[in-house]
Amino acid sequence: MHIKEQATERHTLSVTVDNESGILARIAGLFSARGYNIESLTVADITEDEKISRITIVTTATLEVIEQVVAQLDRMIPVHRVTDLTALGPHVERELALVKVVGSGDHRIEALRLAEVYRARVVDSTITSFIFEVTGGSDKIDKFLELMREVGLVEVARTGVAAIARGKEAL
Repeated sequence: MHIKEQATERHTLSVTVDNESGILARIAGLFSARGYNIESLTVADITEDEKISRITIVTTATLEVIEQVVAQLDRMIPVHRVTDLTALGPHVERELALVKVVGSGDHRIEALRLAEVYRARVVDSTITSFIFEVTGGSDKIDKFLELMREVGLVEVARTGVAAIARGKEAL
C-alpha cells in the first residue's frame, strides 16, 4: 500500500501576543523543536500602549503540519490569536530590502535602469556604490536581487514579510 505524500505549501501566520520578554524565543523554539523552518519572521508592537505585538511567520509545510503548528501556538500563553492568513484567503504581503550594489560604467547605469523598472529608490550613493530600497512581495524582491547579482550586488538586508488580511474585518 502506498502512502500518499502530502504536498508542502507556503503559509503566512499572524500571531498576536502580549509584548513580553521571552515569547519570541518560545515561539521559535516550538518551530525548531519540531524541525520546522521559519522562512521569515517579523515582530512589532501594534497597540498604542505597546502591550500587544504581532508576529508574522512564513513557513512551508504540509497542511497537516500547519494545522498542528497553529493549534500549538494557540495553546501558548500569552498568545491571544493565531491566524493562518493563507488559509483565511486574500491578504497583502510586503517586504522591504536594502540592496548595496558596487560598480562603475555600464554596470552602474544598468543598476540604475533595473532599479527604475523595479521601483527601487536610491537611498545612498557614492562614486562607486548605490544602496537601493525596494519594497513589494517576496517574489519581486527575489527577482530584483537575482538581476542585481549580475551588476555588482555585494550586500542585502531584508525586513521579512509583513502581512495583513484584506477586507473590512480586523484580526
